[in-house]
Amino acid sequence: MTTMNSISTEDRPQEAANDANRIPRPAARIFVVAFVAAAGVLAFSIHGGITTRVAAESSLARSTEEAAIPIVNVVHPKEGAPLEELILPGNTQAFSDTPIFARTSGYLKRWYFDIGAHVKRGDLLAEIETPEIDKQLQQSRAELETAQANHHLAETTAARWQFLLQSDSVSRQETDEKIADLSARKATVDSNASNVHRLEDLQSFQKVYAPFDGVLTARNTDVGALIDAGANSAGKELFHLAAIDSLRVFVAIPEVYSRAARPGGTASLTLDEFPGLSFHGTLARTSNSIDQVSHTLLTEVDVPNREGQLLPGSYVFVHFKLPQTVRSVVVPSNTLLFRSEGLRVALVRDGRVYLAPVKIGRDYGSTVEVISGLRASDAVVLDPADSLVSGAPVRSGSHSATVPGGSGK
Repeated sequence: MTTMNSISTEDRPQEAANDANRIPRPAARIFVVAFVAAAGVLAFSIHGGITTRVAAESSLARSTEEAAIPIVNVVHPKEGAPLEELILPGNTQAFSDTPIFARTSGYLKRWYFDIGAHVKRGDLLAEIETPEIDKQLQQSRAELETAQANHHLAETTAARWQFLLQSDSVSRQETDEKIADLSARKATVDSNASNVHRLEDLQSFQKVYAPFDGVLTARNTDVGALIDAGANSAGKELFHLAAIDSLRVFVAIPEVYSRAARPGGTASLTLDEFPGLSFHGTLARTSNSIDQVSHTLLTEVDVPNREGQLLPGSYVFVHFKLPQTVRSVVVPSNTLLFRSEGLRVALVRDGRVYLAPVKIGRDYGSTVEVISGLRASDAVVLDPADSLVSGAPVRSGSHSATVPGGSGK
């Protein structure tokens, strides 16, 4: 017992030391779990950092690519069809407008109407003194009387010689000479008679008459003025007469709207001096030919003017009704691209640019009318860069539903 106790007593410090170095089993498990967790956190942190860096680089690449795509502002065209009217400038002209010249030479004796006077057809406008014509007429009448006397004598002589020829009292040769002399005398009478009639006609031109109803717009002569009928030089205009009961307006219609010019159609006129007032006319005729220089159709509109409100030479705006088949849209002027291949506008379709060829009609200043190549649903680029090409990617920025300012009509 003593021995065993002594051994136990001697081994007890060693066992105590081993027990002190030995970790209890629950504590070891906790340590392992903590170690594994720390390793996992470290691995996750490393992986997360790499993933984040890759995502950041990918995001940066996408941002760079997106930044490289230009941002454009777009607008939708304004529906401008069917067009209701076409407004074109024009000038009024008198339906009949003519200068009045003298047909005989002399001196102005008297005039009866001044500028602005309304005259009727056949009214006496002026009288001309023609002393030279009067003397020539007197001389011609005297020559006619002489020729008639000679003709009467030759007629009597020829009759007498024909009677004597029956009894062979005269020769046939002499009788033929008398008959021929009678024919010559008759021709002389006819010639002198024609000259008398000519001079009588010239003398009748001493009085100047109005050829139609109208208004005198000019009087270019006065009492005592020398009147030259223009036998050897261009004559001088005495009066200018205009018929203003109906006026003509000649308008050049663009070729694209030539279908609106149909004889018998209606048109209306507006003038700045008559605000709010409209005058109605009829499309009388067209030239039926497109001018190769201006590419327009010359059209005449006749406007009744019984009250004389409209004056010849007035500047007017002519309104034509257009057919329903003519359709168009309106876009801002700053959407147009002038390219060597023709006029273009830039459209955005599926995130890319498409350069569409267009044809314009009227120019309203800030906006223009496009008659072909666009629809109201198209997204048109505002202020397109000259470097834009078809197929280039773009992004839409600010967006306007329609064209601001309307069509300008």
